[in-house]
Amino acid sequence: MTGPSLAGVYDREVGTAPGFLRYSSALKNADVVWNAKSLDAWLRNPRDFLPNNLMFFEGISDPQARQDLIAYLKVANSESSPKTAQRTPLMDLKNTTPNQRVTAILHCADTYLVTLGSGNTYPFWEFNLRFKTDSSKYGPYKGKPVILRASMRGDRAFVIFSTPMEISLFIKEQC
Repeated sequence: MTGPSLAGVYDREVGTAPGFLRYSSALKNADVVWNAKSLDAWLRNPRDFLPNNLMFFEGISDPQARQDLIAYLKVANSESSPKTAQRTPLMDLKNTTPNQRVTAILHCADTYLVTLGSGNTYPFWEFNLRFKTDSSKYGPYKGKPVILRASMRGDRAFVIFSTPMEISLFIKEQC
């Protein structure tokens, strides 16, 4: 998840979503409550509304589109809407198949050789293999990274570890 959950955002102080730790200083220090006026200004142009925030979103120029989104957020904030700020996983990385479990990674020149629980080893150009972490309850078990294919041709993938320190410990230099 790039940003915090929008569940319950209406009438909430800016920069206070439970469990979200990646707010910029601009958002953490803003003395603003999300309401129709503040959301309209934010959605029009986040950089103008709160300078020095880390939003890459350019804004929505269409006033009606902004008002529709604000109306949705207000309704989604009502008592009948679920109030969950928990991440819904794309996948539970603890429950994977042998062909998704990484048992070894060797690095040689510009190539990673990734061996899976099925016994198969696949070569990846180092530029096409991304190392990521997921420390949530849905992330992989410690010391049991998982591979997820990231392209239709299978030449790109993510190897997901439970913590950053595992990455260097797991990869062995060997030609």
